[in-house]
Amino acid sequence: MRVLLASPRGFCAGVDRAIEIVEQALARYGPPVYVRHEIVHNRHVVDALRAKGAIFVDEPDEAPSGALMIFSAHGVSPAVREAAAKRGLRTLDATCPLVTKVHKEAQRFAREPREIVLVGHAGHVEVEGTLGQAPEHMHLVETVIDVEKLEVRDPSRLAVLTQTTLSVDDTREVLEALRRRFPQIVLPRRDDICYATQNRQNAVRELTHEVDLVLVVGAPSSSNSNRLVELASARGIPAYLVESADDIDPAWLAGVRTVGVTAGASAPEVLVERVIERLRGLAPEDFSLDSLPHVDEGVVFQLPAELRQAP
Repeated sequence: MRVLLASPRGFCAGVDRAIEIVEQALARYGPPVYVRHEIVHNRHVVDALRAKGAIFVDEPDEAPSGALMIFSAHGVSPAVREAAAKRGLRTLDATCPLVTKVHKEAQRFAREPREIVLVGHAGHVEVEGTLGQAPEHMHLVETVIDVEKLEVRDPSRLAVLTQTTLSVDDTREVLEALRRRFPQIVLPRRDDICYATQNRQNAVRELTHEVDLVLVVGAPSSSNSNRLVELASARGIPAYLVESADDIDPAWLAGVRTVGVTAGASAPEVLVERVIERLRGLAPEDFSLDSLPHVDEGVVFQLPAELRQAP
């Protein structure tokens, strides 16, 4: 069996930054540190941080007054920030800078004023935070059918934002439907899409030219991981989402000569390594390991000023 690794895969700059914020906060201020929601969508990461003293909660009122709270990489609404302030919490913001950029655009459009169409998945933590930036101006759509049903006050005063973890390809049909129905709509800039989402999808496309099966390492709650599975499947390659090496069913490998392996943007490389070892154990006689050419994404996000300053 040949295993072919995608590149890029796994952690993006926003996830790296969020995890480092929690780790540095624990080292500098000591446990416990409260984190609103999972810092990123990965059980392995969350459990490791919990073991170091991070406490994950759903809302600010679950943390004691005066405690340190970190907002997750997915971002929060102004209402959550206000609730934390009323609780007397000290806060650190681990929101991905790309999400913060979308939040600022939502606030700008609301001031102009415009109604805002947000393309994203209902219930996703990032979407909830973005909707909260200007709730009285927002409409959420997921599909072309949603666009057809959309009712707005003034079609000449519309703008679009997208969930960052959707790629250009993910949003293309919905954006085209919006453009057809509302010709004056202000469409999102291409750089509003997360570079990591698009790059990981491009890598899966490359994999599908050479493999018989794709394994995506990621969490069921990870939007970008699920999109990688859907992409491979849409290109006619069987694909499975696995949280850990133990999730691999040997029956999937029957008749398979080449397995493609990738990971969502919140999955650590150690989980990929364990998947490789599991595959090696299932085919020890003819195992080989290759990788697509290395892609250096060249993106690094700074930590918050509070953590960059000397203690």
